[in-house]
Amino acid sequence: MKWLASVPGMRHWLLSLSVLLWMSSACRSSPEPAQDGGTGGPPPETPDAGPSPEDGGSLPPEDGGVPPVPPPEASVNVPVTVPEGLNTYPFNTPRTLTVPPGFSISVFARVPDARFIALAPNGDVLVSQPDSQGVVKLLRPRAGQTPEVFDWATGLRRPHDIVFHTREGTTWVYVSETNRVTRSVWTPGETSRAQASVLVAGLPDSSSDELQGKYGHELKNIAVDSAGRLYVSIASTCNVCISDTQSTPQRATVYRYAPDGTGGQLFASGLRNAEGLAFEPGTDTLWVTVNARDNIPYPHDDGTGKYGQVLTEYVDNHPPESLTRAREGGRYGWPFCNPNPDTASGMKQMPYDRDYNQNRTGSVDCAQMDRVDQGIQAHSAPLGLAFLSGTAFPAPYTPGLAVAYHGSWNHTGGVGYQVAHFGWDAATRQPTGERALVKGWLGADKKVWGRPVDVAVLPDGGLLISDDKAGALYLLRKD
Repeated sequence: MKWLASVPGMRHWLLSLSVLLWMSSACRSSPEPAQDGGTGGPPPETPDAGPSPEDGGSLPPEDGGVPPVPPPEASVNVPVTVPEGLNTYPFNTPRTLTVPPGFSISVFARVPDARFIALAPNGDVLVSQPDSQGVVKLLRPRAGQTPEVFDWATGLRRPHDIVFHTREGTTWVYVSETNRVTRSVWTPGETSRAQASVLVAGLPDSSSDELQGKYGHELKNIAVDSAGRLYVSIASTCNVCISDTQSTPQRATVYRYAPDGTGGQLFASGLRNAEGLAFEPGTDTLWVTVNARDNIPYPHDDGTGKYGQVLTEYVDNHPPESLTRAREGGRYGWPFCNPNPDTASGMKQMPYDRDYNQNRTGSVDCAQMDRVDQGIQAHSAPLGLAFLSGTAFPAPYTPGLAVAYHGSWNHTGGVGYQVAHFGWDAATRQPTGERALVKGWLGADKKVWGRPVDVAVLPDGGLLISDDKAGALYLLRKD
């Protein structure tokens, strides 16, 4: 090779080639950009930094920097299998839903006005019926047959959420009604509720004197942490109003109570209508789904002439719904501030805009509000939430979350009406990569025949989905 250096101009050419080869090598060895919109950084200093299969994460691929392939989304139209005897409306005609490749879906049971679901330790399923004479149904699965159905509890005041919790060797069942939370001891094999005790009474509902029969979101949702403390979502009475922030108890909030139901304290506020409440597995970190306000006026005095107007093209996408952690002392905006998805952060950690109706002059500082973790398309109406970690739901959907979108009433094209899946980043403890898991309840003709409410994973890995419009529970299963 020395003779090449003696060729006129060749020394300069070889030097340039060496520089190019060095730059190419450096580029190949640098880390890939982060997938969350940030920038890449140096690799961890120690081999064990970051998530591992044991803690719910996944090991990085051997070639480094290439993210795992996301799980398939709903893309295959399949017929909804309907067992004999369950084919009344809307299943008196063939129905199809869209699911990921390799999945099937069937009607598990017919339960009119089916809302929230809870799985008993022995595999029984409890389903609330707030608009059907105040009943909680018990479904007992049977191999090769539709489940047995029992009236487990009757005569309740619009029962909604149901939670099982085992503490000191006793399994309790908590049931929320509009004005109280009760609990009873669970005995495997029971078909009717044991004697229930009132844990929390006097919750505001439409019967409260000050509300005079008017309460837009009186249904209550609940959760119980590892210490047995009870969390109760007390939603707003209205679309947007100041009175809910001045009431006792304050509304558009989550309250926390001691295990015996005493000592109720404000836990988090500014959550207009927190429906799904669930704890991140292995922690006492509370996550909630939140339904945001409707008919929002354009909030920007930007010289366009739109300021303060209710414009369909703006209302369709503002403000986003939320999937977020709720921390003790957290303030999440409503009714003074609304998350803005139109910035570089997109649907993650959105800054707030002043609400034109309630905070036009900025008397409430939106910069002091807690930003929500994850935005969801406006008007989707996210309700039930289930963490998939630690369940038998098939990989690669775990770890992850499933969220039921009840669907819109004031979006021009119609949004929601599906079950969504979010991935889960074990390192940041954040949801990632929203995708449809089941969709199709909103037809191409814009007619709606079903509205998902809640989700729960059976011991064998099947996903139950409740639907209060079709009056059904579906079973999504990997074939």
